[in-house]
Amino acid sequence: MELSTIAKPYAQAIFEIAGQSNSVSDWSNFLAVASAIMSDKNTKSFIASPSKSKHQKFDLISTLIGKTTSRELSKQESAFINLILNNSRSGAISSIANAFESSVSNANKSKNFKIISAFELSEAEQSVIVEDLTITHKTTVSIETEIDKKLKGGVIIKEGDKVIDTSIKAKVDALRASLSVN
Repeated sequence: MELSTIAKPYAQAIFEIAGQSNSVSDWSNFLAVASAIMSDKNTKSFIASPSKSKHQKFDLISTLIGKTTSRELSKQESAFINLILNNSRSGAISSIANAFESSVSNANKSKNFKIISAFELSEAEQSVIVEDLTITHKTTVSIETEIDKKLKGGVIIKEGDKVIDTSIKAKVDALRASLSVN
């Protein structure tokens, strides 16, 4: 199952809780830190280890997040980490964080896009992309950039689970597929 599909219900539930308790920025920070910690290869290995109990995994993740944020986790944050670990969804935490930020942006009438390109985009290129996306979506737009050398050229624009792929790699793959059919 696609990670974004798994992430949406978790992110929506967190968004509702955060809205009710007026703690959107706390949850945003918590999810960013949790995502970074759970994406670490050593943490992934620890979580994947069958010799470690769920309690040990929970303790490690909670301690790391607590030390990084310089505060104790709330009951709801602890319950969330426990739920993620019990459901073996630690690999989806980055997608959950992204879906949560997308919900926050939608509530704020703004959109966050991830721009993946083969090369670093200049400030002028980023400004043009922001301007085009602002006009297209008629809302405030922010972008995050990432470099993927495999693209060779062009860009991939992502917003949540929506993807616009104008990369050279995608065009070559499409051409390869159409030629192999004939």
